[in-house]
Amino acid sequence: MFERPRSGERALLVRIGLGAPPGEEELSEFEALARSAGAEVVGVVTGTRRAPDPRLYVGSGKAQEIRTRIEAEGADLAVFDHALSPSQERNLEALLRCRVLDRTGLILDIFAQRARSFEGQLQVELAQLKHLSTRLVRGWSHLERQKGGIGLRGPGETQLETDRRLLGKRIKTLNARLDKVITQRETTRRERRRAEIPTVALVGYTNAGKTTLFNRLTGAQAYAADQLFATLDPAVRRIELADARQALLADTVGFVRELPHELVAAFRSTLQEARQAALLLHVIDAADPNRGERIAQVNQVLADVGAAGLAQIEVYNKADLIGETPRVERDESGDVRRVWLSAQTGAGMPLLVAAIGDFLGPRIVRRRIVLSAGEGRARARFFEAGAVLSESIRADGGSELEVSMPARAFQLLCRTEGLESGLDAADRDIDRDIELDGAVRAAGLDTVVPGSGLDMKGPEPASLERPDAGHAVVHP
Repeated sequence: MFERPRSGERALLVRIGLGAPPGEEELSEFEALARSAGAEVVGVVTGTRRAPDPRLYVGSGKAQEIRTRIEAEGADLAVFDHALSPSQERNLEALLRCRVLDRTGLILDIFAQRARSFEGQLQVELAQLKHLSTRLVRGWSHLERQKGGIGLRGPGETQLETDRRLLGKRIKTLNARLDKVITQRETTRRERRRAEIPTVALVGYTNAGKTTLFNRLTGAQAYAADQLFATLDPAVRRIELADARQALLADTVGFVRELPHELVAAFRSTLQEARQAALLLHVIDAADPNRGERIAQVNQVLADVGAAGLAQIEVYNKADLIGETPRVERDESGDVRRVWLSAQTGAGMPLLVAAIGDFLGPRIVRRRIVLSAGEGRARARFFEAGAVLSESIRADGGSELEVSMPARAFQLLCRTEGLESGLDAADRDIDRDIELDGAVRAAGLDTVVPGSGLDMKGPEPASLERPDAGHAVVHP
């Protein structure tokens, strides 16, 4: 048995295609992952097998080839683009006489380097320890030695058993800490729901431009770079929609093919932002020739975390790189399904903001309305619509209502109850917006009339009163 080297970044990459040669895109992504971890790639070994070898994964002949390349290139690390079993990893290390890292270990190493928040560091450490707990046997020769010394002879406890026990304790501690973090996050989410502020989550393949888009929409300064998993820690910021309305935008960790199950489990609280969002913005690299496969892989991860049934708008980022113009694409029912834009240049961003608002619901207005004692039917109509926020009785027997309802419904109710003549310029603007919305949809134009949300902390609502002349007027 040999002692594992504790350092070394010169890496030989190994990718074996099962049933077919490995594709160029898979190899390029694998190399990018290795470089993101800080490795110096000295060579790549490829091959094809019908099925993995149970002992070495690659077979004895290919393993000897890999050993020869390691010695020739002076590599001190062999990285396999596959999930290796603990026994396969140990057998390869014994044969190659260097450290062996599989795809899961490589991604975990990248995450460990990028985690900055307390929660992110806890999640990565938990995933690493769970991965390591199955790889203790025969990793170092000292793990099989018995403790010795005066007072410690006898059956005792092997070093391996001690390490397993310590790992178990640490994993239990990390789970307890993460449970507290999850409780805190859930408390925050309840406050958001109570304030009726919708959440929109950015999801997508790593390096699709999610963080750049997040910064462009929110004005944040989150770190963004042209590399895999440039950002790891989740961030939530407010975004401004039309009419001083707001929503919360959550930037989540990027996905990748064959994302390790340890990470999916450890990052459950982070991915919960995506599960409980009102809308998912699926960010896609429009310039990626394999974007169809990337979309399918992201949707598979979303299904794994229980977010497959949520509403989605596909955001085709980097449209400028392939000469596409910013635009909105709708389905047969008129709902927004795709938005083409460039987060780097800002082209098409107003279309995305409008599409978010359009999805979140109809435009909302708030008004204070003063009704006479004889206008009981209008009062009943507002209550039937569930629009009344508060009511006070006036000395003359009339009532003063504070209402909140969709702009279209408010205007129609005012018309049918004889309040139309009292609508001021603000409410007539609502009418023009509604007509414009219908005209735009009928013409199939790219412009989108903003959607809604209700900013309960926004400006005071206007007042709709009936003066003695019997005409309703609105005071801003």
